[in-house]
Amino acid sequence: MELAYYSDYAVRLVNTEEPARGTDTLTSADAVRELFGGSTQLAARVVDADVPRLRAVRVRLRGIFEAADEQDEVRAVDLLNQLMLEFPVSPQISGHTVVNEETGRPDWHMHLADHAVNAAAAFSASACMGLAVQATSLGVDRLGICEAAPCRNAYVDTSTNRSRRYCSDRCATRANVAAYRARKRLENDRSARSGRTQDAAQDATPATER
Repeated sequence: MELAYYSDYAVRLVNTEEPARGTDTLTSADAVRELFGGSTQLAARVVDADVPRLRAVRVRLRGIFEAADEQDEVRAVDLLNQLMLEFPVSPQISGHTVVNEETGRPDWHMHLADHAVNAAAAFSASACMGLAVQATSLGVDRLGICEAAPCRNAYVDTSTNRSRRYCSDRCATRANVAAYRARKRLENDRSARSGRTQDAAQDATPATER
């Protein structure tokens, strides 16, 4: 498993809350297990105390995305480094259970060993490591906040041309529709003002000149 994959952990955790909408799905141990997704071993360790632990990390991760989105790369890196100091990782080479069909040899790759004291710490360590890999390989500016208000979800831009501005296709479509409607309103307002100006000019013209 490539270490960059773990950046999705950070995105998923941050996006369990939508501050502008006042929603928060990280409310129970079951919600934490759902957040962990396919990580069944990690999910088996979840306890109620992991909810406030992850909520605290979530606030700090959002701060990293917001700093990067505001182009304050130094602050974003400092915040990420602070988290990595608190949640260190133990990398190890894995692959003994995955055999390459062409070579018949193990498909060795880097993996993060789980030696954390609790499930929340293990998830947080992986999330931070994933963000660090993406930030150093793609650039800190690839960490962003969705521009489709009031969404404010986090995302990692892995596009080849650094063009991503929204967290999902749904938000991109909604923003494009809103922008189109705004342009149409502006055009209609300009047309209406132009019509009123012409009417006023006609009214001001003496009847003998018409």
